[in-house]
Amino acid sequence: MLTTLQTAYSDTRAADLAWALGREALPALAVLDLQLSGASLQLRLLGASHQVLLEEEHGSCSETVACIPGSSTPLPLGVAKRIGGWEYEFAARVETLSRGSFAGRAQELLALVADHPNGLAGTFPGSPHAFTAMLAQRHEGRVRWRTWHAYPQEGQLVVTRTSVGFCPPPRRGAPVRTAMPATRG
Repeated sequence: MLTTLQTAYSDTRAADLAWALGREALPALAVLDLQLSGASLQLRLLGASHQVLLEEEHGSCSETVACIPGSSTPLPLGVAKRIGGWEYEFAARVETLSRGSFAGRAQELLALVADHPNGLAGTFPGSPHAFTAMLAQRHEGRVRWRTWHAYPQEGQLVVTRTSVGFCPPPRRGAPVRTAMPATRG
């Protein structure tokens, strides 16, 4: 789904993005509700940022990547955490592109997400290459999403990918397997 976000594009910078887990739902400019094999997923565009809310029988998880006033957690390159019974993995990178390359990449990404049933993208009035886009899927028992945050004034594209899955605790009394060193005989 492609939408025009009814807000002015402000000159936020890629470096101003922060990351947070466990935040309550923030006011959104566009929302896409998905059902992915027993998981309820809500993709939320918060202007030049995103929030994902995941609900499943094992619990819930919320991820926010946004310009969060007063946040002391900058956008990390990678995170791997266990939260309750969830295994959460997050990675981010910043691509710096020339003006021509940026325009081409923006068109490519918007085309990818616009018609995808699990995709949500929002562009800003007056700036066709300023956008936030999200794409979700469920694969091998894990819920995964990718996001793209475009900053054309800087020629930067912030790309994130997240994977969340339930990991049952080890059974009590189960034998612990360890690797034995090879011996020479």
